[in-house]
Amino acid sequence: MKRVDDFRLKFGKKELVPIIIGGMGVDISTAALALEAARLGGVGHISDAMVNEVSDRRFDTSFVKDKTRLYKYNINNSDKTGIHFDLGHLAEATKLHVGNTMQAKRGDGEIWVNCMEKLTMNAPRETLRVRLASALDAGIDGITLSAGLHLGSFGLIADHPRFRDAKLGIIVSSVRALQIFLRKNAKLNRLPDYVVVEGPLAGGHLGFGMDWAQYDLATIMAEVTAFLKAEQLEIPLIAAGGIFTGSDAVSFLENGAAGVQVATRFTVADECGLPAKDKQEYFKASEEDIIVNTISPTGYPMRMLKNTPAIGSGIRPNCESYGYLLDGNGNCAYITAYNREVEAHPNAKVISVMDKTCLCTHMRNYNCWTCGHYTYRLKDTTRRLPDGSYQGLSAAHIFLDYQYSVDNKIALPE
Repeated sequence: MKRVDDFRLKFGKKELVPIIIGGMGVDISTAALALEAARLGGVGHISDAMVNEVSDRRFDTSFVKDKTRLYKYNINNSDKTGIHFDLGHLAEATKLHVGNTMQAKRGDGEIWVNCMEKLTMNAPRETLRVRLASALDAGIDGITLSAGLHLGSFGLIADHPRFRDAKLGIIVSSVRALQIFLRKNAKLNRLPDYVVVEGPLAGGHLGFGMDWAQYDLATIMAEVTAFLKAEQLEIPLIAAGGIFTGSDAVSFLENGAAGVQVATRFTVADECGLPAKDKQEYFKASEEDIIVNTISPTGYPMRMLKNTPAIGSGIRPNCESYGYLLDGNGNCAYITAYNREVEAHPNAKVISVMDKTCLCTHMRNYNCWTCGHYTYRLKDTTRRLPDGSYQGLSAAHIFLDYQYSVDNKIALPE
């Protein structure tokens, strides 16, 4: 019976344990979590979601405070078009976050950064270019382009000296998305180094509509594999979404996947950035507690725990401090929904907004409990303690269980 350790993710002469920990923002996939994956010979992601805020927490910078002070006059104004990020601050925050992580790396594995196109930041091209280039400047091993088609992202860094040196990958949920990406970037003569194929059981934002349940990862993987074979393209495919055990991973590796990307089981790792009390909510969740809704301002469906504090919250939009989801015209779907409810309830001290949420503020405060489909199985990966809580797990324990387990077994902690 094969184990994940019987396979290797290969890039030229370099071989890695084919386990990639996904890049959960905002600093849920911490540097510590990614570094453990790299130490063990696999790949760990950090995320550049709300990187200014992450820098302030980690390195005692004051980027958010400075931005708030600069735009304080606009806090009660519903028009957010004049709010912009300081590109110098954005570059510095990215370099601090990425650079310090890379300096701490040990072992034969790699660190990649997850970069979401949907973080439009009221200047989509300019801010994305800075985030990508700054991560390359700071020595990142690879960049995974997520949350969008990223049709112009390669072009934004085509003149960077590390454009063909660092690994660049794309997340897709269909053959069509990959076809469009390759066609749009054909003139650059630069294929992605890997493609993450993410199925409908993944955590957080989904690359599907509310009909997500009609799709499955194995079928999508087979379709993408057939397309690449027909086009005579050799691009490593990484299966993602709903891979809960080492045996789940082996089933994809045996069918041609070069690696697997996993995240749900690492949400409760000691090194994960979630507060301890939130991790217990993940452990306690039942299957009925996990829902997919459309409250994200990005327009993507999002999977989360149904008792997520962000659902129904009517907090004031905090774009003066954050504003990561403002589009190029200074708009955000939550601002529209919030203003509608304020107008409908002019005398209310507290309002509720059910159809959208202020994702920036709630993610920053760990009040948006996004999760994978199989979160309800986390309780089966550990032991329940006498006080009713669940025992925490180290990232190494979870990683090694993926790497060496067989027969769909999960090793409990000592």
